[in-house]
Amino acid sequence: MGKGWYCRKRLRLNSLRLEGQKTVAIKILQQFDWEVPDWVIVPGGNLGNIYAFYKGFHMCKELGLVDRIPRLMCAQAANANPFYLYYKSGWKDFSAVKAKTTFASAIQIGDPVSIDRAVYALKNCDGIVEEATKEDLMDAMAQADSTGMFICPHTSVALTALHKLRNSGVISATDRTVVVITAHGLKFTQSKVDYHSKVILDMACSLANPPVNVKADFGSVIDVLKTYLESKDLKQ
Repeated sequence: MGKGWYCRKRLRLNSLRLEGQKTVAIKILQQFDWEVPDWVIVPGGNLGNIYAFYKGFHMCKELGLVDRIPRLMCAQAANANPFYLYYKSGWKDFSAVKAKTTFASAIQIGDPVSIDRAVYALKNCDGIVEEATKEDLMDAMAQADSTGMFICPHTSVALTALHKLRNSGVISATDRTVVVITAHGLKFTQSKVDYHSKVILDMACSLANPPVNVKADFGSVIDVLKTYLESKDLKQ
């Protein structure tokens, strides 16, 4: 490796990184008072996370802290979906893909280094893999943001997977499901602005909430808010 180069791909093979990531699984169980959720959905690119979560849940089961582990779902962007394609083939003949541009840039990976670990994890927890198109993930992000969450595109890939599996009946209304947030939306503000401004090519942006240009003073902001509240008949 040349001087000045940072090899992120190699970092994902670091076992100590996985040891840190697996603590999230332990924390989930702890915060649920050791009641195991039915599903945990994790965005996947290089696939270290999905294996680390399995490792954490499996460790807690071996220690007797819980009596089972949840089913894991790995959610991939459709423009970088080698794991999804491998899963759909019945785990036959894995082939790397040339990842295309996606708003979920951190999982824009066509040849994941932890592929074997991820397959092992899903096979041992009856896990599945789902994908999300660019439009689906942006719609899911807008829908989540409307509740005040302000999520990242990678998390919206996982939310899209949840919607798809819920609609198909794989995940039932009574299943306790955890969707893992992997970044904050403030790192991806431009994609949000572009979506709500409806300037993304070949995308309907059906849940857009168009931005309003306001003068940089408090009174102007208040005037806009008053107009909005009056239009929605939300005055108190």
